[in-house]
Amino acid sequence: MEQRIRKWKNICTFAGRVTFKPYSIIILATLLLVSCAETKYVPDGSYLLDDIRMKIDGETNRELNVTTAKSLVRQQNNARWFSMVKLPLKVYSLSGRDTTKWGNRLLRSIGEPPVIYDSLQARLTCNDLQMLLQNKGYLDGRVELWTRTKGKKLWAYYKLSTGNPYQIGKLDYQIADPVIDEEFRLSDPQNWGLHSGRQFSIDDLDKERKRIAQMLANNGYYRFHKEYIRFEADTMSADRNHVDLTLLLNVDHAEDSADVLHRRYKIRRLTFQSGSQQDSVIHLRENVLNECCYIREDAYYSASDLQNTYNHFARLGAVKYTNISFREIPDSALLDCNIQLQTNKPSTLSFQPEGTNTAGDLGAAATLTYQNRNLFRGSESLTVELRGAYEAIKGLEGYSNQDFIETSLETRLKFPRFIMPIISHDTRRRVNATSEVSLLYDMQNRPEFHRRLWSAAWRYRWAPHDRPYQYQFDVLDLNYVLMPWISDTFYDLYLADVTSRNAILRYNYQDLFITKIGFGFAYNDGRTALKTNIETSGNLLHLASDLFGAAKNDQGQDLVFNIAYAQYVKGDIELTRVIQLDYSNQLACHVGLGIAYPYGNSMLLPFEKRYFSGGANSLRGWPVRGIGPGRFKGTDGRIDFINQTGDMKLDLNMEYRTHLFWKLDGALFIDAGNIWTLRDYPDQPGGQFKFRNFLSEMAANYGLGFRFNFGYFIVRFDLGMKAVNPAYEAEDEPHFPIIHPRISRDFAFHFAVGLPF
Repeated sequence: MEQRIRKWKNICTFAGRVTFKPYSIIILATLLLVSCAETKYVPDGSYLLDDIRMKIDGETNRELNVTTAKSLVRQQNNARWFSMVKLPLKVYSLSGRDTTKWGNRLLRSIGEPPVIYDSLQARLTCNDLQMLLQNKGYLDGRVELWTRTKGKKLWAYYKLSTGNPYQIGKLDYQIADPVIDEEFRLSDPQNWGLHSGRQFSIDDLDKERKRIAQMLANNGYYRFHKEYIRFEADTMSADRNHVDLTLLLNVDHAEDSADVLHRRYKIRRLTFQSGSQQDSVIHLRENVLNECCYIREDAYYSASDLQNTYNHFARLGAVKYTNISFREIPDSALLDCNIQLQTNKPSTLSFQPEGTNTAGDLGAAATLTYQNRNLFRGSESLTVELRGAYEAIKGLEGYSNQDFIETSLETRLKFPRFIMPIISHDTRRRVNATSEVSLLYDMQNRPEFHRRLWSAAWRYRWAPHDRPYQYQFDVLDLNYVLMPWISDTFYDLYLADVTSRNAILRYNYQDLFITKIGFGFAYNDGRTALKTNIETSGNLLHLASDLFGAAKNDQGQDLVFNIAYAQYVKGDIELTRVIQLDYSNQLACHVGLGIAYPYGNSMLLPFEKRYFSGGANSLRGWPVRGIGPGRFKGTDGRIDFINQTGDMKLDLNMEYRTHLFWKLDGALFIDAGNIWTLRDYPDQPGGQFKFRNFLSEMAANYGLGFRFNFGYFIVRFDLGMKAVNPAYEAEDEPHFPIIHPRISRDFAFHFAVGLPF
């Protein structure tokens, strides 16, 4: 190995004397790593576990697959970056044997030592795989292991032969407690986990034990647990590949008495107590305590009521922790329940400074936030946020010497429940809900214009208990945009001529009133995520304008308080699917589609509702708002941030994610998509969506990403390269830059927090 390193040093020295380009470093480093011997630290007589192969023969189900079986292998081979290169092992092999040198220690800490094949671990793996087959109902299944060696490397092959699965034959229940037996027989058989003819599975037997134990725990059986339930299996059935099952539910064996029946407990007394030693008062209203508490006096004990009580108190921002305890009353089937609650300090004040950099203009911002977590002694959260920002603007010719100043004040009041009279008490208790009211005032002063924004919103969010989905309903979202001053230079350049091509620009620098109503749905089970949202604006105002004959401006738009209102409908849907390939590799796929259509009182969408493409969460081969609509190409960098927007967006993303080492993950990605307009606007030539041009106007890119995963947040760096550019021009910007890539022209770098989808 040392001779190879010296050889590459000589090559690098010679290359440096002749000619040395920057990318030569990458090429030489790659060649050096590839040439490193992976078996450098493999002792004589031992083998490096190079790869593991798994094959399953016979009838299988979705619970028995190669991924599940491979997870039971006790010895995994060295990690492969993107399932191809064992780079951590190669880095480890670069280290010398003298561990007193810091360079060798660094390489070993970054890299990964070789996995030496252990025949004992392989035999134990065979036993685990054999147990897996039997647990899934393949009682005649067999596991075989072959190994193949070459030099100091070994390949392990596991073959699982399932045979025919066993089915459940006769099913009998022997329940010693007559009360439980009657309750069990009266339950709906459709909810039973076991049925004759179902494939035999140890996992299903355990699930049935848990189901019965949970059912009884929810019906007063405080001391019942699944260990009272066991199964007897008879494989000597007259029918081939059938198992006869008998469920046995024993009585409670008391230590100091004869066998007794299981007791069904009731709640005798319920008390609330402060968990704080400094304050004996619970700072919550009595009706809030009762609404969050599912445990009731003179009702049977229920484990689900206990869990729901914990969950609802945990949702209250005013509650620091909850402790619920039960005390058995001697010689009876009664329980006393005590709920201890410790509340947080109601008020907090925080200050957050930050630095800003907008296109080279440096500035600073600061946010002062006051929060009261228990405003009306019902865990209502009041947040008041005051923000100020300043940016030193340079390079604007023809404008007054004025920097950017922004001041905003936002107030949010959130209730941890539905604030709506038509919602019944039972419905309130079945869902986790929040109601929110917010007010915002934002003032922006720039050398080109002054802008004011007033906003008011009223919305609900709710999710059913133990379900992976949630809803959002924006009852009303009002936005009033006022442009009190526009500089003469800006007005003369872009807004003065009503016949000019800057209709979109003019529309976004006019006073505007937006009244939005929206509904959203989200689903996420950890592997599949679905988000949908639909909103509309201006319909009620349009109806009122028709009924009462509202005034119109010179463009024929209805006016409310002498301001034109926006009218549109908008819908969005996003679907993400994550496929776990193995313990360190996964494939993530994402599809996003959005369409918005202005009508009635609007010929254009408000700027805040228009779509844009490019950036860290879209087409990563382009900067933000750097692509589209369609094949349109921006020509004026001062206004392209408005012109490069559209009414329709399509995102297609695929990302191969892998764990590299320490807290560093990597990704290879491909993105495709674009934005379009639904109407043909003169200032966006080539931007209208036409089905015959759809494929030729799709943009695409590829790239490499690095992520520092610290658990509670992820810092992401993505390096994208253009592959297909619909806004191509002659030879300088080809339609397919993937054929002749140029870093200065096609490269984009993105820094972000969190995953892109």
